[in-house]
Order: sequence, then C-alpha cells, then structure tokens
Amino acid sequence: MMNIRFEQAAALKPKPDIDTVKFGSTYSDYMFVMDYNVDKGWYDPRIVPFQNISLNPASIVLNYALEIFEGLKAYRTDDGRIQMFRVDENGKRMQNSAARMALPDLPYETFVEAVEALARVEKDWVPSKPNTSLYFRPVMMATNADLSLHGCTDCMFYIFCSPVGSYYPGGLKCNSILVEDEDVRAVRGGTGFAKCGGNYACAQRAANRANAKNYNDVLWLDGVERRYVEEVGGMNIMFKVGNTVMTPALLGSVLPGITRKSILELLKEDGYTVEEKKIDINDVAKLLEEGKVDEVWGCGTAAVISPVGKLCIHGKDYVIHNNEVGPLSRHLYDTLTGIQWGRVNDTHGWVFPID
Repeated sequence: MMNIRFEQAAALKPKPDIDTVKFGSTYSDYMFVMDYNVDKGWYDPRIVPFQNISLNPASIVLNYALEIFEGLKAYRTDDGRIQMFRVDENGKRMQNSAARMALPDLPYETFVEAVEALARVEKDWVPSKPNTSLYFRPVMMATNADLSLHGCTDCMFYIFCSPVGSYYPGGLKCNSILVEDEDVRAVRGGTGFAKCGGNYACAQRAANRANAKNYNDVLWLDGVERRYVEEVGGMNIMFKVGNTVMTPALLGSVLPGITRKSILELLKEDGYTVEEKKIDINDVAKLLEEGKVDEVWGCGTAAVISPVGKLCIHGKDYVIHNNEVGPLSRHLYDTLTGIQWGRVNDTHGWVFPID
C-alpha cells in the first residue's frame, strides 16, 4: 500500500446546488497527485487542496499531447452509503492506454487505491439527490521539458472530482445522430482504443457540424473504407435487431468501454445473442429500410445509456422506435444505474464500497 500524505486545506468550499451545476464545471476540495521519474519510479503520493498545476512551456504534454485520462463516479445509495463501479476496469484500461502512449505503467491496484483514498476524503462531496454522483477524472501526463521527441522521463498522475447532476433531467431522452462521412476519429494501429485527449480533440469539428444541422452528435465510420460503424460521439454503440444485439468489435480503433462490457454481460445473461463484429453502415441502412432495427443506443460512463431516436445515413433520416426510448434501452439503464446507486443487488462483484 502507498504511504499517502495529506495536506489540509485552509478552508473548505461550500457545496453547490446540484440542480444548477453544469457537468465538469465545479470541483471538490482535494485532489490526488503522484509523480514519476524514470530513475525513481512513482513517488510522493499525496492528497492536497485542489489547485492549479505549474508546467514548463516546453513540457511534452503541451507540445506533443502525451497524456491519457479516465472517467468514473462515486454514488450515494438511498441509505447513505457510498460506492463506486468497476474501478479495477478503469485502472486496467489506463494501463493499456499508458502502454500505447509510451507513458509509465501504473499498476491498476495502485490506481484503485488512489481513487478510493480520494473518495474517502471527499465523501461529503458525493451528492444525495437521486441519480446524482461525484465524477472522478484521473489524468496521466508527461511533464519533462523536451522538444526532441525523446519520450517521457517525468510524469504526473492526478485525480480530481466534480459533482454532477442527472445526465437526463426528467428521464431518458432520445438523441439524433448524423453519420460522419468526411472526418475520421481513429484508425487501426492508431490510438482509438486508448483514452487520450487527441481522440476527443479531433472529433470536435465533426460534432460542431452536426450540431449546426440540429443533430446531437455524429456516428463515426472506420478510417480506411469509411463504411464500418465504430463509435457514436464519445460512446460505444449498439443495435438491437430481434433477439440479437450487434456492436462493433474491438479491433484497435474502438474504445473498450466499461459500460459496454457490463451491458454485454447483462445481455448474455438475459438470453440475447450478442454479436461483436464489423458492422457495415449500408447494412444498417438496409435493416432500417426493412424496419428490422428495434433500438439503437450509445453507452458510456456519463450517460450510461443514450438512446438514438433518429439516425441520418448518407443524407437520409431514419426514425428508430418512433423516436422514443425502447424497452431494452430502458431496462439496461435501470439495471446498471440500479446497481450503481445500490437499488439493484450486485451479483457480479462490480461494486466497490467506500468505507
């Protein structure tokens, strides 16, 4: 176990009104920080007051975007307990992202210990209103000043927290999605499976174009043939056709989502046929034309389930399930959020209780 030192804040912040907080705009009192040096390894784990970070202008992260991140939440149950969801999976994914980006390895057990330590310190920041939570953002970035592209010798790992309200005030809502035909998010052999900021930065132009056309986000196609479905916005995507649920296979350009993984396990338990495969957007259009697509949804940490009510493929709009939330989408949302907030019994060992 780490010997985590603690630095007391001079004063604690007032807790915000969770009903008025915008996602990721308000931050708790403390943050976890740990440093890395190629000769010393990881050192000086600490929980300190939330504060700005000072960096040399030549730091690798600022010039060559050498960083990765994660996202997960702490939930308060109806009886006041605090728990988290599959923290080990976030830690393992950060290890994989670090390997791809040539950043130092952080054992997932150390990741879990750091997250849980900060969660215990910030437990009063976990809101108690239904469907609210405390969002955790772990970040790893190269900090050595070196423009010669010789790689990372010094690094910082830190975690900060942000209280967040319900993603869907008033209940689940359907989104309209535009298939992106011009830009691509990732290619096999690239960084698509890693959770790094560059994947999100390169997505902004297409998202802005979709918003200008009154679509909520874009559906990404593969970067080579421009025909195989990959992700929807920053989430994984799934299609229900009869008793089968299809989702893009993890071939290197799609993020291995933890919500995705959990949903596939639940679907198999419920008797659905799950197909992880290459999905041709033209086949999707044909299935939609024939009325065989029952439901489509995105899935990820922030929204859990994001139903798709309208999908525009090559300029043609297809309405899915009358632009209403489908029964399977709702069931999956209720089941996962139920486990996360302690309303549904966890039979999988996914919950991490915070003492």
